[in-house]
Formats: sequence, structure tokens, C-alpha cells
Amino acid sequence: MSSIIIVLPKIEDAKKIKKILMQHGFDSIIPCATGASALMEMNKQSGGLVISGYKLPDMYYTELADMLPSFFDILLIGSANVVSSAQSGIMAVTMPIRVHELVNTVEMQMMQIQRRLKKQKKKPKPRSEREQNYIQNAKRLLMDRNHLTEEEAYRYIQKCSMDSATSMVETAQMILTLIYDEV
Repeated sequence: MSSIIIVLPKIEDAKKIKKILMQHGFDSIIPCATGASALMEMNKQSGGLVISGYKLPDMYYTELADMLPSFFDILLIGSANVVSSAQSGIMAVTMPIRVHELVNTVEMQMMQIQRRLKKQKKKPKPRSEREQNYIQNAKRLLMDRNHLTEEEAYRYIQKCSMDSATSMVETAQMILTLIYDEV
């Protein structure tokens, strides 16, 4: 679950923003008064959004942005002057804060973070050397026996894998078993 960490020099301001966001359905919100405490909180979380002021007691927002762990984004809150000179790639909301603007921006950033987290979870783990050998051997056998190029053999294994709803390794093992049983 993604968290929202609000880091502002005045903890009361962070708590006010927390209250606004909670009223709009957000939860897991952590108010902080320093960049260091925000970083400590981020290290306990799997991902989320940091809402930061321009100048914190111990650092500027740019320093905090440079130290963000992966799967954390930053939203800068500042005056129009500060926001216009914000670092490239950093979302910002101008003060005085309009509730709907803040909520919409937070929703948008949280959805992006969730998408990135889902994509990361879907990445297949790397194949072991043994699994790679099965695929290589099946490719070589198909190349020799059926006069396929390496790419065609790979595509064949891939297509069979998708058609049978099995992994490429399982498909390669089946191909090896079937061809060796014929010999």
C-alpha cells in the first residue's frame, strides 16, 4: 500500500493537509517536520508520495528529491514564484492551496505510483542457468531438425508456450522430451 508523507517546516500545516486528504478518502498519511524524518519514514514504506515544502529545516526540497527511494514521487507545495522555478520533472501545487487542485494532483500521482508498483511486481524473475539451457537446447534441436533460424526456433517455443499456457521452460522441456522420444 502506498503512503503519503507530508513534510513541512510547521508540523501543524502538515497535519492540516493530512486532515484534508483523509476527508477525501486517502489513508496512511504521515506528517513530518524535517527532511530527515521524512526519509526515515520512506524507508519503512514500499512506495508513495512525498508532499514537501520548498525549504525544510534541514534541507531544500531538491535535496530531498535527490534522496527519494524508488517508488516515491514528490509533490512540491510553494508560492507561485517557487513553483515556477521548480526542478524539471517535479509536480507542484501553488499556495494558497486549492483543495480540489491538491486532491486531484495527489490522486493522479498515487495512480501513477500504483501502476509502476504493479508493473514492477509483474516482471518475471530471471531464468536460472539450467532453465536457459533447456531453452537453448530446444532451440538447437529445432534448428537442426527443422532447419529453422535461431529467431524462428525461439518464436516457435514462445508461441507453443503461449498456446499451451505453460512457461517457455516447460515448453522447451516438452519439445526436448518429444523429439528425443522419437529418436
